[in-house]
Amino acid sequence: MTNPFLGATQYLNPDYTGEVNAQVAADQSSNPTLAASEAKMAGFQTAVWMDHIGAITGDDAVHHGLQWQLDQALAQQKAGTPILFEVVIYDLPGRDCAAIASNGEIPATAAGLTEYETQYIDPIAAILGNPKYAGIRIAAVIEPDSLPNAVTNQSKPACATATPFYETGVEYALNKLHAISNVYNYVDIAHSAWLGWSSNMGPAAQEYAKVARATTAGFASVDGFISDTANYTPTTEPFLPNSTLQVGGQPLDSAKFYQYNPYFDEYSYDQAMYTQLTGQGFSPNIGMLIDTSRNGWGGPNRPTALNSSPTTVDAYVAANKIDQRPFRGDWCNQAGAGIGDRPTVQPYGAGNHIIAFVWIKPPGESDGDYVTPTHPHGDPHCDPAGTNTDGNGGTYSTGSLNTGDVPAGQWFGAEFQQEVTNAYPKL
Repeated sequence: MTNPFLGATQYLNPDYTGEVNAQVAADQSSNPTLAASEAKMAGFQTAVWMDHIGAITGDDAVHHGLQWQLDQALAQQKAGTPILFEVVIYDLPGRDCAAIASNGEIPATAAGLTEYETQYIDPIAAILGNPKYAGIRIAAVIEPDSLPNAVTNQSKPACATATPFYETGVEYALNKLHAISNVYNYVDIAHSAWLGWSSNMGPAAQEYAKVARATTAGFASVDGFISDTANYTPTTEPFLPNSTLQVGGQPLDSAKFYQYNPYFDEYSYDQAMYTQLTGQGFSPNIGMLIDTSRNGWGGPNRPTALNSSPTTVDAYVAANKIDQRPFRGDWCNQAGAGIGDRPTVQPYGAGNHIIAFVWIKPPGESDGDYVTPTHPHGDPHCDPAGTNTDGNGGTYSTGSLNTGDVPAGQWFGAEFQQEVTNAYPKL
């Protein structure tokens, strides 16, 4: 399979560039140093999200439609060099069945599936398949968080109801998009903190294989997979490279933060998932992507050297992990987070299964809001005063920022300022 990122220039979304530049202008007088770092963010590729039907045609002055974006890509393309365009397909029936912040507009019903196919996927495929865009390499990120919910959240009635529509919807999307020769499909595989346990990883690979087999082209309809979409799990934990290291007679993965999940970061998780997925029948040439937009965890709380003095696993992990979340399941507008590695092609060389670092979640755009008198549709996972539970009796802070209550996908200036300040490597 081709690596579409190789040899291509990166499309810069003018909508996102505009958001960044507005924040730069707002911060210029009060903090020119910060503003200078923020300005650099306009030079990196971010994905275009088709997160509701209205996004296809464009529904406000901030976010233009798909055809407009592709026309901009044509205008940015340099003669003789392909350009890479990233689009997120994200509107399944019953979307985000285990959360509230960004659950979708289409019901998990047979009528909803028809709406998804005819009102959402078909129009997107028609635009992407326009011959005038045939020279653009289009990387499609397929339905974040959908099939992982089919693996781990069947005890939730909403997820049990949604699962057959997820499977059929993803199958339909893969069929339609794979038929367009310049579209490359990357299916979302959540992240190590979700599917890293062996009890999840094997069944997840089987679930992806089940959906792929049902498509017209079979496994060939999937060009690869993406992890950490819109999440914060580090690409690597530099001071915790060995999850089985014994401290105080216990392995590190027994720490409360990891709960016997042996994969502490996305690099090790993606390598393991590659093995699981190819074992189920996917091509050995599949490419793995990591969304590094907000998983840098720089700033003053980032460890700079190994601290080997703690004598218990919990203390050792707390002293050495760069992931500063109170609970590894926290996912909404995380306090302390920073920009991660810049979009990079073949970050580990041509022989590695990880073919690119990408910024799928545009830094500075909110993960979701929480319930207040003016935000009736909020998600408690986004409430800085709220808590999350680990399923084993542990209760933790959501880790969410307390500097604003901003609906999913809208600009969150304080979050952007923090992410730029805590970028690692520094901008």
